[in-house]
Amino acid sequence: MAPWPFQSGVSKDIATGVMATLVIFSASVFMPVIGFLFSMFIPLPVLFYRTKLGRRHGMIVPLVAIAVIGFIIGGITMDIVFFSGLMLLGFALSEMFEKALPVEMAIVAACGIVLGVGLGAMVMYSIASNTGVVSLVSAYVATNLKLSLQLYQSIGIPQETIDAISGSLDRIQYVLVRILPSLVAASTLFVAWTNLIAARPILERRGLAFPDYGRLNRWRAPDVLIWGVIGSGLIMLLPATGFRLIGINGLLVVLTVYFIQGIAIVSFFFEKKKLPRPIRVVLYIMIALQQLFLLVIVCIGLFDMWINFRKIDPDKREPDLPA
Repeated sequence: MAPWPFQSGVSKDIATGVMATLVIFSASVFMPVIGFLFSMFIPLPVLFYRTKLGRRHGMIVPLVAIAVIGFIIGGITMDIVFFSGLMLLGFALSEMFEKALPVEMAIVAACGIVLGVGLGAMVMYSIASNTGVVSLVSAYVATNLKLSLQLYQSIGIPQETIDAISGSLDRIQYVLVRILPSLVAASTLFVAWTNLIAARPILERRGLAFPDYGRLNRWRAPDVLIWGVIGSGLIMLLPATGFRLIGINGLLVVLTVYFIQGIAIVSFFFEKKKLPRPIRVVLYIMIALQQLFLLVIVCIGLFDMWINFRKIDPDKREPDLPA
């Protein structure tokens, strides 16, 4: 029988997990500009302690962290839904680690759980606040756009640029609300993949189980996914606005998968050329911050289906190297 939280070192692990989560949360909220990079790793402590402590004790970490964050923010808000979703993602990933699933299925299943629960929570919140879901999302986007403008002013962005953005705020809000489903799905996929990669060396160094997904920098998206790109592109050509929105949303999600494949290719060549780790980190940060690099990485991932940059046999599976 598993020990109760107040026994042995379980309570210490829970406290450490909560503190680690709150530290990352604080960095993501209170550090302007780069804070979003920290928010990507909010799932990591939950994933680690769910794997170490098991389901029953592991779930205490996100529950306590959510309660503390709720106290800091001042009640149940959309931000609580957002941060809770990130913690649920870490928990769900750890759950999937215990299943005999390929890495694609583990990621999709974990993201599906988070998106399903998040949608349900948002609907319940809209009912409780007597506000429609679309109105709720529009208000949330508008609030965050205004906060972004204030942030731009505080970090010295030229006033002309701020005026131009401010004048287009309604149109930006209009577009963002309509592509928000794909933005949420795509970011969930990317955060899940990032935490999966980050968790592996941490878990293995602590002697905890991590599934053998093979060499992840050899990973390729299923070939059938190309039909998602073609189908979404064709739907975007239809004259009805509703269909075009469906096409845009579908395309953004599929291209995110090809972005992940592009990053795997980049990682493969970093490893092959034996680039020092600090240089790799700098290059990854440049990819994250430069939109042009993002587009290049997506194209590399997409065209790898035909070019096979890494010259690897797609049917041959190589075991991963020790962390």
